[in-house]
Parts: sequence; structure tokens; C-alpha cells
Amino acid sequence: MEPKERILEKAHELFNRYGIRSVSMDDIAAQVGMSKKTLYHYYTDKEELVSAVFTGVMEQNKTQCCLGRDTSENAIHEVLAAFEMVRDMFANMNPSVLIDMEKYHPDTFRKFKEYKNGFMYQMIWKNFERGIAEGVYREDIDMDVLARFRIHNIMLSFNPEVFPNNRTHLVHIEEQLLEHFLYGLATPKGQKLIQKYKSQRTKI
Repeated sequence: MEPKERILEKAHELFNRYGIRSVSMDDIAAQVGMSKKTLYHYYTDKEELVSAVFTGVMEQNKTQCCLGRDTSENAIHEVLAAFEMVRDMFANMNPSVLIDMEKYHPDTFRKFKEYKNGFMYQMIWKNFERGIAEGVYREDIDMDVLARFRIHNIMLSFNPEVFPNNRTHLVHIEEQLLEHFLYGLATPKGQKLIQKYKSQRTKI
């Protein structure tokens, strides 16, 4: 693995574990096994490194979402498969990451907002269209309202004022919010699919 890739991988791991603010360039250099001077050869400052880490995460998530959409059996399977792909990320993520990003790295947070309100919104909208066409989502939904709601629904689990124990329960919170959201969207046909996929997963 190239040094630049090793730095990104280790920085991402440390940011997820401890939050962005708590991790210094010294910490990253020590964990990668290089001098801070060498680290600065690849990334001029922490801002550039934070941007590189989370831009990479967003691009990877885009790829995974598109793959999940193209290989899924139906709209509900698409959503649940996407959740399974990010389950490990949620399990290992310190909820303070987004708070730190917004407070101390506004340029990177702006990119995240663009990703959230652009790519994520479009993926949710297209999933709604697919689900309605397949008869697994209700036809009377307001797709714009519910797409925006779903985005904020995902972000809610990171708010320590709403969920004080989110550090250890992030996956559980996200799973509960997603299930509640899907049941609200689903037709009787869709609800049977949710139960089917839920049953399959608990047997694994």
C-alpha cells in the first residue's frame, strides 16, 4: 500500500474511533510509523487530510449505493442492502465526527452537505419512484417531504442531546429509525417484504 493510502486509512480509523478534534497530526504520524515531517510531505495540514479522508468516504459510499441499487431485488431490498453495507461504518464511528467536522472543518462539512442534499436526496427520490412502480410503497406519499425527512432522520442518531448513549448504540438507533420509516412508506405487499428480509437477516 502506498504511503498516502496508508495515511488515509489510518486517519479514517482514528477519526472514527476518537472523533476528528481529538486526533492530531502527531498521532497519525506515530500510528502510520513515519515522522510528522514526512506526513506533511503528503498532506500540508490537517484540513487537507480531513478533506481527503471524508471525500474518499463519500465517493466510496456513492459506489456502494449505486451497486446496491443495480443488484437489489426491489426498492425495499435496495434500502436494507444499503444499510447492511454501512452497518460496520456506524458500528465503528464516534458520533462526534460530524459535530467536529461542522465546528472545525467547515469546508469539508460543506462538501458533506452537498453530498447529503444532492446525491443522497436523489438516491432516496429514485428509490421512492422504484418502490411505487413496484407496488411496495404507497402512491400517495410526498416524495420531496419524505426524502428530506429521511436525510435528517439518518442524521438524528448523531445528536447526543436526542440520544445521549449514541456512542454505543448508533447501529441500533439507525436500524430502529430505518424500520419505522420503511413501515410508514410500505404497502401491505411492501410490509411483507420487510418482514421477509428481517427474518432472513436474523437467521444468518
